[in-house]
Amino acid sequence: MTGQNGRSDSEFIYGINPVKEALKAGRVRELYISSSRKKGLNEILQLSKELNIPLRIVEERFFSSRFPKGHQSIGALVRKKRLTDTAGLLKKVSDRSSCLFLLLDEVEDTRNFGAILRVAEAGGVDGVIIQRRRQAGITPDVVKASAGAFEYVDIAEENNIKYAINLLKEEGFRLIALEAEGEKLLWDVELRGRIGLIIGSEGRGIRETVLRLADEIIKIPMLGKVNSLNVSVAAGIAIYEVLRQKTGRSHES
Repeated sequence: MTGQNGRSDSEFIYGINPVKEALKAGRVRELYISSSRKKGLNEILQLSKELNIPLRIVEERFFSSRFPKGHQSIGALVRKKRLTDTAGLLKKVSDRSSCLFLLLDEVEDTRNFGAILRVAEAGGVDGVIIQRRRQAGITPDVVKASAGAFEYVDIAEENNIKYAINLLKEEGFRLIALEAEGEKLLWDVELRGRIGLIIGSEGRGIRETVLRLADEIIKIPMLGKVNSLNVSVAAGIAIYEVLRQKTGRSHES
């Protein structure tokens, strides 16, 4: 299917959880299942029947020729998810004094991006802001790595993450950068209220020009011999510290 601008407004996704959640979100246009797939699809088949989604039974090579390993012999043609912008995210939280946006500064690995979306959805993040360039885009691999969480996270896309930072500051957000060389420990910083949490790329971290815009730079304490964490793991730790402070839980409880 082609939109008004001549570009396709449909794409393929794959994997049981991504397809199931896309069905629930109303994005699926056609469902594809391998003729050799027999088990574990009852909920998906029931959902597709209730929604009157066309079902295509295809050979296994249909999946192996389109998707990487892990496709689980199931795929779907879906309507592309409409992204918003920073202004759109702000409109949704305009009456709230407490919210959390995650800003990704050139996170390039699709699996990391998907894993970040997964933990963002689980941890109650109100929106994720990404750049159009030098950033993992919205691909079937990202959707798969998110295990279906992609459907429920509001994603804003900007030409430059620095524009988003300045816009958030105008709306009363504190911008907190998470860096290995941070000045304070994660749990020693007040993270209640309107927070924009900046996460850097896998290899370079947060760019210096972005760091200069942060109100505070924090770090996760490292006690072992390895001095770095996977970016999605670091994001998850920080998100849940924000959630802990927001809910008023102490470290001891």
